[in-house]
Formats: sequence, C-alpha cells, structure tokens
Amino acid sequence: MTRSDPGNRRERKPPARNSGTGRWVKDIESAERDAEAARLRATGLSYSDVARQLGFADESGAFRAATRAMRAIAEPARELRAIELARLDFALQAAWKVMTMVHVAVSNGRVVLHPETGEPLRDYGPVLAAIDRVVRIGERRCKLLGLDAPTKIEAITVDQIEHAINQLAAELGMNDPKPVGI
Repeated sequence: MTRSDPGNRRERKPPARNSGTGRWVKDIESAERDAEAARLRATGLSYSDVARQLGFADESGAFRAATRAMRAIAEPARELRAIELARLDFALQAAWKVMTMVHVAVSNGRVVLHPETGEPLRDYGPVLAAIDRVVRIGERRCKLLGLDAPTKIEAITVDQIEHAINQLAAELGMNDPKPVGI
C-alpha cells in the first residue's frame, strides 16, 4: 500500500505548535517517533524504508526526524562535557596552588629545622603529589576531549610465527622435512 492509500493512513496529531518564542514545542509522540526513526536507521534501513514504516511523506521527513533525535542526544552530552571540564579546571587550579607553594617538613607537630642553618627544611612530598595530580587531571582532560592517539595493537597468529620460523630455517639451510610446530 502506498502513503496515499486511505487504508494505510496513520492517525495524525496536529503538528507541534509554536511556543511564541519562535521555537516549536515538541510533544512526546513526535519525540518518540524521531527516536524510532534514528533506531530504524541505525539498524541499516534506508531513509525511504524508515519513512514508509513510520508514515513520513518521504525520505526527507525520515532524515529530519533521525537528525533531530541525534541532535537531542548530542546537546546534553556537550553540556555534561562542559561541566566536567569546569570541574577539572577547578581541581587543576587547586593542585597547581599546592604545587607552587613552599611546604616545610613537620615532625611531631613541630617544624623541622636544618641543623646548621636553623632554617625550616623544605618538604617536597606535597609538591610531588600535586605534580602527580596535575598530570592525572591532564590525562583525564585529554581522554574527555579525545586528544589521545588511539593505541595500536598488532596481532600475530601462531601460523604467522610458524611460517616465519620455517622461512628462517630454510634460509639457514636447516632442511628439516618436518615444519616447526607439527
């Protein structure tokens, strides 16, 4: 049946209404329909098939619906990423402050003094801990922003190893009639 066939018509709600701010107000049914369009497209259906299945007039309606659904997902993710980056900025400022401060060694509640000069001994432990924290915050920021290069993994099969061993044995003149690994 085609879209114009009266037996195939879906019950239509009136289109979303303008809120007075120039933006369209979306109802739950249209949001769910957009999400279903994105799900069907993700399963490999063409936009024509999605349009036919969900009752859109043509494939452009299915495309717009799927795009709206994907945009609705992406915007909150951007906001959450911005919040997390702000938290990392705050933590980095605190760690940087600790890292740049002068810390003195304390033992039994008393400042430890240098035996010859009488000056307080510096304690580098908090500075080193703050440096570690700054590095960890940087690593988290790179991971969050996708700045790290992907890790390359090379898989070598047992067959490849046996082939290489047999090839080397042949080059060395070790003509064993039985291949290695058998």
